[in-house]
Amino acid sequence: MLLTEPTELTEPAMSADEATSTALLNCLIREVCGPEQQTWPDGAHLVARLPRAGVMLRTGLTRPPVGAALRLAPPYEEQRGDGWVPASWDRLANLVAGELELATGRPNPEFLSQVHDSHTALAAILTARRDIGFPDDAYIDSEQSLVAGHRFHPSPKSRQGSPTDWLQYAPETRARFRPLWLAVAEHLIAEEGASEAFTALEAFAPRVPPGRRLLPVHPWQFSLLADNPVLQRALAEGAVLNLGPSDMEAVPTSSVRTAYLPDADVFCKFSLDVRITNCVRKNAWYELAGAITLNDLVPPIFRKLNSVSFLTEPAYRTIALADRRLYEGLGVILREGVKALPGTPLLAGALADPYSTTLADLPALATPDGALAWWDAYVEHVAPPVLSAYLDYGVVLEPHLQNVLICVDTEGMPVHGAFRDLEGTKLTAGRWDLSHLPSPVAESLTYTPDRGWNRVVYCLVVNHLTEIAAAIADLHPVLEKRLWRTARKHFAAHDRHPQVRALLAGVPLPAKANLRTRWSRTADRGATYVPTANPLATPRPL
Repeated sequence: MLLTEPTELTEPAMSADEATSTALLNCLIREVCGPEQQTWPDGAHLVARLPRAGVMLRTGLTRPPVGAALRLAPPYEEQRGDGWVPASWDRLANLVAGELELATGRPNPEFLSQVHDSHTALAAILTARRDIGFPDDAYIDSEQSLVAGHRFHPSPKSRQGSPTDWLQYAPETRARFRPLWLAVAEHLIAEEGASEAFTALEAFAPRVPPGRRLLPVHPWQFSLLADNPVLQRALAEGAVLNLGPSDMEAVPTSSVRTAYLPDADVFCKFSLDVRITNCVRKNAWYELAGAITLNDLVPPIFRKLNSVSFLTEPAYRTIALADRRLYEGLGVILREGVKALPGTPLLAGALADPYSTTLADLPALATPDGALAWWDAYVEHVAPPVLSAYLDYGVVLEPHLQNVLICVDTEGMPVHGAFRDLEGTKLTAGRWDLSHLPSPVAESLTYTPDRGWNRVVYCLVVNHLTEIAAAIADLHPVLEKRLWRTARKHFAAHDRHPQVRALLAGVPLPAKANLRTRWSRTADRGATYVPTANPLATPRPL
């Protein structure tokens, strides 16, 4: 039967030092040393040269890499004279910063502090997590298991504020909290979509005073807005009433700001005016409006596809006071829950995470043959819907590891895929008529065809399938090359499209350049890509 918690109440060992070093080196090798032909194997090690800084680094390898996946292992070392000496995480951060400044000609005074903040946050998370038991729900455990975060980001746990401010709301600490209820005068409520979507939430709210509507708010966000004079005046004059905490618990998911409320079976995508990893996590006004537009367009497409669904976002609600910061900061988007999904949903990110036991706990992967069959089913439920959405309908999904749930049966075999997050979903420019929308909303919803395809391929293959394949190979190393031969058939079914034929021919994959994007301080939407190895390549004839 499917395990609802790990067989032993332990997790793979991790330290903040090692995880930070690994993320920095992953980024350095993928975005700088690899594309510049400055890496090479040396027995059981991988050597990387920083050509401008004149520094040689060496790392262990758990196995030779296949495609874009790397499995680096300590010790992490720097060459000094004829020997090698340990390189600490902060030494690596300084070396990376030095190389990037020499390469770009521009300093970034924020970079080292972001890496330091990420290391501090991870250390705090590990300390807090040490004495917390496992949840009894496999889905919730998967959402809250991404302790180290993105393996190819230089500061994956960078989080604005002191850990004392946010640990109580952190998914990595298996936190739960109670949202606040605001009772807002009806004329100050702004909303779109199906307002009845809030009914399930309101069943757990206090009796609402006449002439008012309820608005759920993240308590962390409410504390961040406490000094806003417009809000203070509305509270003092009674236009807004703080009714206090809800009777139901909210479970923060992997995105931090989106919380699942199991009693109501609904997600609340709250605004948080804090920088988490890349950007401030607020619901911009055009994103609130865009979610409703996309909710009318995207889920109907998924209803045409088999064994896959898209979690709808049927409504948003916010407060229309004379302050855009409050309109955006108190806006909440509702998302469909998971209880209607078949089987047990698991977050894809938890399955791929080398520090999680989620994948290893599935009985279906106990043998190499079982693992190969599992992968075949997994790719079938993830890749074809993403390819079809883009190629046939002009919908650019963002199927990275935190946006996909895979539903499994009692043995852990994939039976259904579920995609989420309309914020990351875009439409291919020129294929949809958005002339009825305000221009900022329309612009936020579209990608050019080439940019959309890069985003799809990066999220689907580099960020997602490559990492799942690597996690399977951690369990069964003999399988890694066979996994990609199996995956090719699911892409070949779409080879009438030239973009897919190019993938199967082996053109390099676009990998999002998180390190370079953070160094240049570019908005995430403007992130660049670097070429990386393509494991889907068809073997060349002799």
